[in-house]
Amino acid sequence: MIITNKLNLPSPFVSFAQRDYVYEPNEYRVTSLLKGIRETILERRHHKEIERDVSDMVWLLFGTAVHGILEKHQELGHELKEERIKVPIGDYILSGQFDLYNDETKIVTDYKTASVWKIIFGDFEDWRRQILIYCLMLRKIGFDAQGGQIVAFLKDHSKRDAKIKSDYPQFPVQVVKFNFTDDDFKECEEWLQARFEEIAAAEKLPDDELPICTPDERFNSGDKFAVMKKGRKTALRVLDSMEEAEQWKAENGGDEIVIRPGEDKKCLDYCAACEFCSYYKEKVVPNSERK
Repeated sequence: MIITNKLNLPSPFVSFAQRDYVYEPNEYRVTSLLKGIRETILERRHHKEIERDVSDMVWLLFGTAVHGILEKHQELGHELKEERIKVPIGDYILSGQFDLYNDETKIVTDYKTASVWKIIFGDFEDWRRQILIYCLMLRKIGFDAQGGQIVAFLKDHSKRDAKIKSDYPQFPVQVVKFNFTDDDFKECEEWLQARFEEIAAAEKLPDDELPICTPDERFNSGDKFAVMKKGRKTALRVLDSMEEAEQWKAENGGDEIVIRPGEDKKCLDYCAACEFCSYYKEKVVPNSERK
């Protein structure tokens, strides 16, 4: 990866950002499996061409710094800390590193930085999947992992909002817990098998034929349906579905319904490989320019 420093930030930021990860053949990290397959494959293929500025990596560096402080904790005899596990899945190697495992409580703990909106919306499926995979990997090497927790540090927490908003996180640190059943582990193993089969097929495809990331993987905000009136630039009403828009139009008037495509927030702001993605060039950029 090519690291730039457009804001001329201090050299320690640059040195930290320049730590490179070497992609091993047939080895995928847990975090890579949680991305869209197109994003994952493009990142691997174009790793040496991808350019990122240090300023865009500040929160990633902050999260790593938090890990660095917490990892100084001396683990007890029944704990595993910052361990990287590798297990075979078919013809591939699955690699994962959790922050802490307690063999007495059977709990995996992972530390993350996040936005308060993650907590407000209760959008934890990616965290749950990641912890579930870690637990499954531990079980495969002889530990009886049964659940996990995310300790989330909320980087944009507001004390003022915590005082006046009932649905706002009250503290800048939140713990989200997960318990797993035998059925969960069975489903996870099947999901991993299917995921690696998809990867094996995708590895044989050229860039522009890779499967498009799903709307969830693109952080798509969802299409909106605007009821418009001739001669008026702004919408009479914007609704979440065509059915709602048609009903509103029938009851309140309007001349047409215009579909406003949802914004692919991951593609726009968080995908390192977007410049090598045909979907991004053909769909995302034109839509963002219209807005």
